[in-house]
Amino acid sequence: MIRSLRGMNDTLEPEESQRFSYFIETASRIARNYGFRFIETPQLEETALFKRAVGESSDIVGKEMYQFIDKGENSVCLRPEGTAGVVRAFIQNKYDRQEQTQRFFYHGTMFRYERPQKGRLRQFHQFGCESFGEVSVLEDLSMILMVRNIFDALGIAFTLKLNSLGDQNCMPSYREKLVGFLDAHEAQLCEDCQRRKTTNPIRVLDCKNAACQALYATAPKLMQNLCRSCESDFNTLTAHLDVQGVAYEIDTHLVRGLDYYSKTAFEFVSTEIGAQSSIAGGGRYDRLVEFLDGRPTPAVGFAIGIERLMELIKMPELEREGYYFGALDEHAISKLYILGMNKRRSAKVMIEYNARNLKAHLKAADKANARFCAILGENELSSGTIWLKDLVEKTESEIAQEAL
Repeated sequence: MIRSLRGMNDTLEPEESQRFSYFIETASRIARNYGFRFIETPQLEETALFKRAVGESSDIVGKEMYQFIDKGENSVCLRPEGTAGVVRAFIQNKYDRQEQTQRFFYHGTMFRYERPQKGRLRQFHQFGCESFGEVSVLEDLSMILMVRNIFDALGIAFTLKLNSLGDQNCMPSYREKLVGFLDAHEAQLCEDCQRRKTTNPIRVLDCKNAACQALYATAPKLMQNLCRSCESDFNTLTAHLDVQGVAYEIDTHLVRGLDYYSKTAFEFVSTEIGAQSSIAGGGRYDRLVEFLDGRPTPAVGFAIGIERLMELIKMPELEREGYYFGALDEHAISKLYILGMNKRRSAKVMIEYNARNLKAHLKAADKANARFCAILGENELSSGTIWLKDLVEKTESEIAQEAL
């Protein structure tokens, strides 16, 4: 028997597929309320896109991408995250030449070759939003509030963590201080941190090695080395979060897992899925459009890993909806099918193709969570009517087939 690949699962069970659809519908509705519109980008992109955008020092590019040479001798890969593709589309379609702010949301499949575990798969789904052209930190605030609104709507508890990564004015001097600290403690660094020290030093703060984390407790803090502009933006952000009643923790080691962030970085974490784990994250990336050969454009975004949320989503009680159509006699099936197909133009309809007794049809309609059970038998055929039961109001009637 051929089985699915490890870490690539089916979304098949009714409850799981309902939760997935409910998340997409809820998050999409809230994103539209914030002025975002849907974008779909290809699952397959040039490898160079992610090497330049995500950064070759990241674990995603260095260890996790599904990369191969296609039949045209091009180096391509399955997308490991959503932002780079949206930025590529933004530039390719010349939106970087327009002065109007552009806001997009997306949802789709991503791929990373990593060790599968609960809530972390090799093929997984992300929902994300990207905003281009707005330099105000209030756009960062809107992103955070949008994620808060999504999680509130889904009944998901969270803790918000914040940091500022500075910009090109204050990051270089901080990087020098950090590298000096790392040089002084090089013998204590893990292999990954020794590599990151030369490729992207700030990424060492994200190291999960316990010994490294203990060491970095005494490392220089970027929050204490911000320039006046970055410090002002961060203070404005936290002041507005206070006004909005959003609790947060400042985490000076929060650098995110991708190289393109600057200034605001945020992460939503949950303790309801075992150890404290990230369920959403994002921040500002004002230089990424320029890095990918577009015109300098301020930008900010976030992404939510959907699989991590599946067990946390609190589903509303599903209301009965639509019609179940059933026939009592074999020779009524053809007419029943015509009536059911006509009704599908205006309502959700399930048609049973086999003749059954009334009790069996009512049981099937109840299992399908239908609001109405419509039955056609010999008597209804001769009278031009159809028997209808409202499974909520518990009422029965016979109506003309044309009135249906």
